[in-house]
Amino acid sequence: MRKLLLPVFIASIVLIGCNSNTASKQATKTTLPDSLSGTFWDHTIDIEIRLDIVIGQMTLEEKCDQLLHDAPGIERLGILPYNWWNEALHGVARMGRATVFPQPIAMASTFDPELIEQVASAISDEGRAKFNIAQKLENYNQYAGLTYWSPNVNIFRDPRWGRGMETWGEDPYLTGHMAGAFVKGMQGNDPKYLKCAACAKHYAVHSGPEGDRHHFNAIPSNKDFYETYLTAFETLVRNYNVEAVMCAYSRTYNKPCCGSTELLVDILRDKWGFKGHVMSDCGAILNFHEYHKVTNTPEESVALAIKSGVNLNCGNTYKQLTSAIDKGLITEADVDANLKNLWRTLFKLGIFDPYGDNPYSKLTGDVVNSEQHVKLARESAQKSLVLLKNNGVLPLKKDLKRLFAIGPLVADVDVMLGNYNGQSGNVVTVVEGLTNAVSLGTRFEYRHGFLLDEPNKNTIGWAISEAAEADVTIAVIGINTLLEGEEGEAISSALKSDRADIQLPGDQLKYLKQIRSRNNGKPLIVVVMGGSPIALEEVHNIADAVIMAWYPGEQGGNAIADVIFGEVSPSGKLPVTFPKSVNQLPAYDDYTMKGRTYKYMTQEPMYPFGFGLSYAKLTYSDIKTDITDVTLNNVVNISVKLSNNSTTDVNETIQLYIKAKNIVYDTPNYDLKDFKIVKIAANENKEIKFTVPYEAFKTYNDNGEEVFTPGEYEIYVGSTLPGKRSEELGAPKCEMVSVNLKI
Repeated sequence: MRKLLLPVFIASIVLIGCNSNTASKQATKTTLPDSLSGTFWDHTIDIEIRLDIVIGQMTLEEKCDQLLHDAPGIERLGILPYNWWNEALHGVARMGRATVFPQPIAMASTFDPELIEQVASAISDEGRAKFNIAQKLENYNQYAGLTYWSPNVNIFRDPRWGRGMETWGEDPYLTGHMAGAFVKGMQGNDPKYLKCAACAKHYAVHSGPEGDRHHFNAIPSNKDFYETYLTAFETLVRNYNVEAVMCAYSRTYNKPCCGSTELLVDILRDKWGFKGHVMSDCGAILNFHEYHKVTNTPEESVALAIKSGVNLNCGNTYKQLTSAIDKGLITEADVDANLKNLWRTLFKLGIFDPYGDNPYSKLTGDVVNSEQHVKLARESAQKSLVLLKNNGVLPLKKDLKRLFAIGPLVADVDVMLGNYNGQSGNVVTVVEGLTNAVSLGTRFEYRHGFLLDEPNKNTIGWAISEAAEADVTIAVIGINTLLEGEEGEAISSALKSDRADIQLPGDQLKYLKQIRSRNNGKPLIVVVMGGSPIALEEVHNIADAVIMAWYPGEQGGNAIADVIFGEVSPSGKLPVTFPKSVNQLPAYDDYTMKGRTYKYMTQEPMYPFGFGLSYAKLTYSDIKTDITDVTLNNVVNISVKLSNNSTTDVNETIQLYIKAKNIVYDTPNYDLKDFKIVKIAANENKEIKFTVPYEAFKTYNDNGEEVFTPGEYEIYVGSTLPGKRSEELGAPKCEMVSVNLKI
């Protein structure tokens, strides 16, 4: 058995924590032995003093080793190894059993920060519990720590990007507040300790192409840089105190993101007040000399990263730190400063503190994939589903005579899990969810029927005939993580995990048409899986109902059945625009926002941002404002009447947009400024209120400056993005009121 490196006192209290039966017991304060008083183990003294003590006791080589993601232990100081690399995109990832929640793009569809905070709190409970157990096993390997490299707050600017599914959509405001709720849940609410450390990535202008990410140079306009690409990062730093920031592989304005003092010092620390640690993406510092060619040697790359404030190297390049010091490129004081920023996080996590002082040390394996967390996974999946079309066939009755399910993803486990996922013994596929829900008297069968991304090789094809004979057919189609993902992940992608277009792959559309042509008008329900927009115009025309189900997590199959059979009304809203085809998109490697997202797209989309139907007939009316002239420090109080003209209780996501009129520089078509979820009962009328602060009228000029320009502004409140297309698809008409901004 490996020798424990911690002093006996510390080791014993860690093991006591791992053996505790419940996380709810009141922590017992531990008396510190005299031998540890005044040392860096002394939790009664200020963290900054403890940092000075421990760094002062390390040799130069030991300090340098601690700036690597797989930091070794320092036996003579009683310090255990610590691997900083851990993942929790939508559940504790790559560390065995955990609850798998919906992919972030799906969770973004809930428009529900309170729910997301609950999800993240469940994830971090499981993460702490697994850490406690791993420590007992002396498992200090990758993915066993408490520093989680999530959330991904890059803007999903182009649906071809393979990693868009990891994000919170295309809108910076929605992204900031949904991901911010995730950070709150991950880091906990203890006044002294972090439950886990969250990380905002990939800073800053980074969202494909995947194949170019090691050498790409993004040069957006100043307006796009500050309005679109930085906003969510700023929100997480200023409003949610995210503990870590990961700099990206690529360059921004000719400088590597991990070698840019403008990004990492001037903006992040000096302007926004960031106090946590900065890490490189994995191998990003190597890119300085290998791909970006801004340095000539590893030592020069190390020096550039250290001087730019990269506290942690995911990779091996920082193994050249001592050599860089020997060459006079950096000093030991530079190393000390970076190490202090990094290790402050370890102290905040309570790594060196007694068990009795840290409430999170008492979390045990009982929380992992617990009944409560599985229930939460189902609820979050239910609320993430977006109903894109319904001609009245949904919800289905459970006592059908014959139901048939077909499609390449109908029984697929992987499509439930997405990427950066854990493992669960509770994964429910679509066919399993339908089986759990439908009447025992119903004849229910399923077949794959057709392949995902290539033609059927057997031309006989019984499944199409069987589908045509059923009373109702549910087709489960789309894409999966073989076709989209991170650089080396999606093995069916010819573009290093990106997509060349957004069409349905293979012959899926052809087989849907065959079912439609042969089923004599009987209901055809299409469930679309995937993590990014797909061209669905023809699917929309063929199907009676269309549901966007994303990668819905371990309870996805049950959640889909819950919506199809009316156990819950769908409430999800699209966090990203669905174009009709790739022809509506600008060049993929162009980082301008012109023509992109709901803010600047001029062509009619297939499905607008914010769109999603429910089983209720809702109307908005009687919008009112308390003032029409808005001056500095004013707030605008808005009220609108929401009516549920149906027999179904629903949760409605109400969205507020502002549109600037007659401003000389480009402003968004519409700009999301607030949203809230309201439960409204059948046949109920409610008055909905918003308070719009003066700050909401801020725009960005061509220089990227925040400005308040006097003039007319329209405020819209409704179920979705305002406009003709939303109404054509069945969304209720938004209400609008105008105000005048005065300086």
